[in-house]
Amino acid sequence: MAMLVKGLEVGILAVNCYLVGCEKTREGVVIDPGGSANKILEEIKKMNLQIKAIINTHGHYDHIGANNNFKKITGAPILLSKDDLEIYRNPGKWLSIFLKTQPLPDQFISEGDLIPCGSLEIKVLNTPGHTPGGICLLVDAERKVVFTGDTLFNFSIGRVDLTGGSYEALIKSVKEKLLTLPDETIVYPGHGPSSTIGQERQFNPFFA
Repeated sequence: MAMLVKGLEVGILAVNCYLVGCEKTREGVVIDPGGSANKILEEIKKMNLQIKAIINTHGHYDHIGANNNFKKITGAPILLSKDDLEIYRNPGKWLSIFLKTQPLPDQFISEGDLIPCGSLEIKVLNTPGHTPGGICLLVDAERKVVFTGDTLFNFSIGRVDLTGGSYEALIKSVKEKLLTLPDETIVYPGHGPSSTIGQERQFNPFFA
C-alpha cells in the first residue's frame, strides 16, 4: 500500500498540517488544518488528492483554524473525539487567540476506529493528556507512521497546563499507546520536526 505524506507548517503558531493520501486512488485526508488554507489547498492540487476527511487530533484552535475553509471547499466531513467537543466549541476558553466560528464536527471518532483513505486505513488511538480527547493516528502501510498531534514531540511532550490537561494521563498515553509501537515507526508531531518511536524511547527525557 503506497502512502503519500506531506507536512506543511501553517498558521502563526506553526502547526504541522499533514496531507495523507493513497497513491493508487488519490484519495486523501487533511490532518489538523490549523491555518494557511490557500497554502494547503495548493499542495492538495499538486498532489492531485481528493479529500475525504478533515481530521483534528484535538480541539485547540491552532489545529482547527482552517476547518471552515476546507469544509466549504471539499465538502469533506470533520472528524474529532467527542471528549474535545467543548474545547472545540469554545476556543476563547482554551488555547485560542482567534475567535472565528468553526463548523461542528460531522463525526466523532474514538479508540480503534478505522478511517478509510483509498486503500489505506487510518487507525485512531485515544491519547488523552494534552486535552481530554486527544488522539493519535496510526497508518500501517509500506512504512508504519503515527501522527501524534500535541501528545508526543521530538524529544518532548505536549503541554498539560491548559484546562483539561493532565500530565499523568499524557505520560500514560505515550507509554501505553505510542512507545509500544515498533522502533522504526515514524512520528509526525503537531509541532516541530519528525522523529521515530525508537529515538523517542531512547532519548526523550520524559521516558528515557
